[in-house]
Amino acid sequence: MTDDTMAPAQNGRIAPRSEETAAAERYFMASQRQLVWRKFKRHRLAVVSLFALLGLYLVAFSYEFWAPYDALTQHKTFLDMAPTQIHLRNSEGKWRPPFVYGYKSALDEQTFQRIYKEDPSKIYPIRFLARGEKVRLWGVVETDIHFFGAGEGKVFLLGTDELGRDLFSRILTASRISLTIGLVGVFLSFVLGCLLGGISGYYGGYPDLVIQRVIEFLGSIPHTPLWMTLSAFIPVNTPILTTYFLITVILSVLSWTGLARVVRGKLLELREQDYVTAARLSGASDMQLILDHLLPGFMSYLIVHLTLAIPGMILGETALSFLGLGIRPPAVSWGTLLQGAQNVNSVVLRPWMLTPALFVIAAVMLFNFIGDGLRDAADPYK
Repeated sequence: MTDDTMAPAQNGRIAPRSEETAAAERYFMASQRQLVWRKFKRHRLAVVSLFALLGLYLVAFSYEFWAPYDALTQHKTFLDMAPTQIHLRNSEGKWRPPFVYGYKSALDEQTFQRIYKEDPSKIYPIRFLARGEKVRLWGVVETDIHFFGAGEGKVFLLGTDELGRDLFSRILTASRISLTIGLVGVFLSFVLGCLLGGISGYYGGYPDLVIQRVIEFLGSIPHTPLWMTLSAFIPVNTPILTTYFLITVILSVLSWTGLARVVRGKLLELREQDYVTAARLSGASDMQLILDHLLPGFMSYLIVHLTLAIPGMILGETALSFLGLGIRPPAVSWGTLLQGAQNVNSVVLRPWMLTPALFVIAAVMLFNFIGDGLRDAADPYK
């Protein structure tokens, strides 16, 4: 037997240890990260949300493969079309692999709306890893392989918009901007909050006075009018990537204040601890004390703050783009897609145009569930 399963006995011989004893020793010897992960795995909803969110980001970073059409492709004979029906039985009632029928369009003489009827004489099977439009993965690798397709048939899982563009493909395309703007924005606000909050709490005095007054000033301004004012400075002809970066900066400027105040309070509490004094006497610089000794003292809170701040960034970008002040066409985000559902006609006649809101809600809920699991796992009293 190995040393891990043996224990010294009183008579000098090695006696086997029980599994319970070995498990208890592994528990008490585990690091804080290992303990948090063990408790997090017990939160089943948080674990499921974590894998679902990873899948959502995987699709966002490789949407060119998953989307059957390009986001800007217009199907001019399928304007404002409802979601395509996928069938498993043909007109004779026989089972067969998934397929779609062809469609015929006509004009309703009473409502003057275009209506689409299935044509049972035309059957298009749905195939996976099918060939379709040529796309470039991240603008580098050219391919015409898509996750699914129907050949010459049309598959619009979530319908089309007023220009005949596939809404499902546009939602997947928009997910890259809407999901990554949360990560980039939270990273910037996290750095600002930790840095300025650390300086305010560690040094105090005049730096603390200036930083706190800036925080109070930013906190006294209503966020939506301030977003609108800052976004108005972005010219309409600004390149898409530049607009993306500027919107991220705008969101970050407004979201670091809460974290900075929490960091300041924690540093005021920890800066006089014995281990901090010992590190200072050993020659550690002020920045080393803040980054290597003080901030890790409440790292669990910082991790939870990150998971809960990203949904706020996503909602902020969605609100700005919905108002026409954020990401602008031809770029697509979930906010720009919701612009097409601002009027009553869209809600009544084209309810599928509200589908992007479901993706926003799903992403926000997944982040909240993960944050709830991390909060319970990092709580030392649970």
